[in-house]
Amino acid sequence: MKNEVPRKPFLLRFGEFIRFSHTVFALPFALMAMFVAGKGRVPWRVLGWILVCMVTGRTAAMCFNRLMDWEFDKENPRTALRHTLMRKTDAWVFFSLSLAALQIGTWELNALCFYLSPVMIALITCYSFTKRFTSLSHFFLGLALSVAPMGAWAAVSGELKSLAPYTLAVPVICWVAGFDLIYATLDVDFDRKKGLFSVPARFGIASSLSLAKLLHGIAVVGFFLFGWVAGLGFYYWIACVVTVGGLIWEHRIADPRNAASINLAFFQINAWVSMSLLGGVLLNYFLK
Repeated sequence: MKNEVPRKPFLLRFGEFIRFSHTVFALPFALMAMFVAGKGRVPWRVLGWILVCMVTGRTAAMCFNRLMDWEFDKENPRTALRHTLMRKTDAWVFFSLSLAALQIGTWELNALCFYLSPVMIALITCYSFTKRFTSLSHFFLGLALSVAPMGAWAAVSGELKSLAPYTLAVPVICWVAGFDLIYATLDVDFDRKKGLFSVPARFGIASSLSLAKLLHGIAVVGFFLFGWVAGLGFYYWIACVVTVGGLIWEHRIADPRNAASINLAFFQINAWVSMSLLGGVLLNYFLK
């Protein structure tokens, strides 16, 4: 018997399927890079196409990830209902349409963005295969999300020779890898059973949480360094301090024995981190 799709509005089901609310992880860093590259002044047209690329790029990546992990998700108790939200054919359609819109968006921005788009697409889709062969999958996820600030910088400036976007991309990689390590502790038993690779499955939960703390420490240093390289001021430094507090709180409450605490640490606190840093950048330019 075929699985019945829940009787919810299609867009609501699709939003749950790709976890659209998690866009707050990558989007703020794209906007940070965009405003810094434009020194607070960005044409509305450029802003619009950056948003198009961010939304379509993430939608394509999530659809592809869901499709590649379809059978695993059906067997994992944590994700067992995920495949009931959308039919495979619908996911493939949205994946294809999102890729097409992403290509149009990069073309409308500038030549550099368009010519680098195949690299971006490879990064955001290849992550879906990494748990099948390497425990470094958490870092590949971070690398995929670091495309956001790099792409936004290229969209505004037309170049990637400046130091600033790299000093933002590196801490994004460490930040994402850190919180993904925490989240992956929920799937240790399943990953080991299915032969999937992750740091918690290979080295254990305690070692993974220690590594997550180290990565978040490096990320904090990187966020401060970005502010210095970008010439940001008081409001951004306050945002960095708020970020430190948020990450400390995240590690204090994250308990692999309590899925609710992991979900709180994973989503709400990390959303607070990214939005705080974006707020610091915006205040730097608009409250001078």
